[in-house]
Amino acid sequence: MRDVRTRSSLVTLGVLALVLTGCSHEAGPTPGPNPGTPGPDALPIKLDALSADACYRSPQTQLPSGCEKYVTEAGGTVGSVHQRAQAGKTVDRPLDAEATALDQAVNAFRGAGCTTVPSPGGACTKALTDIATAITAVKKQVDRQATTG
Repeated sequence: MRDVRTRSSLVTLGVLALVLTGCSHEAGPTPGPNPGTPGPDALPIKLDALSADACYRSPQTQLPSGCEKYVTEAGGTVGSVHQRAQAGKTVDRPLDAEATALDQAVNAFRGAGCTTVPSPGGACTKALTDIATAITAVKKQVDRQATTG
């Protein structure tokens, strides 16, 4: 009787394994192409989103550790800002300089280990303030381009 139950259990496990193996080979949706980084045309939208963040609006009172995502997003914007600055017939030097300032502020935040700092103040708050200032300057240059372009 015991052998029958053991064989029955083994057969059941074997069937289950075959069913599961068959499922793993089914075709599912294939991922589309990687959309890459947003181009310079998405920049105004990205800047509006960043400037709506509490870490932008009041960097002096924010917990640096709570601003990690904001800083990551700001850092991810730098490439688009440089790209926009170099998109015209001549390089938009003021915009390019603001992109560099934003990059430096993001690097200062990361370099100071601010993602683990639980209270406002010091180098981390300065870095958050510098990021907000740089975003404001970038936004001003992008808006200027929109009205003169």
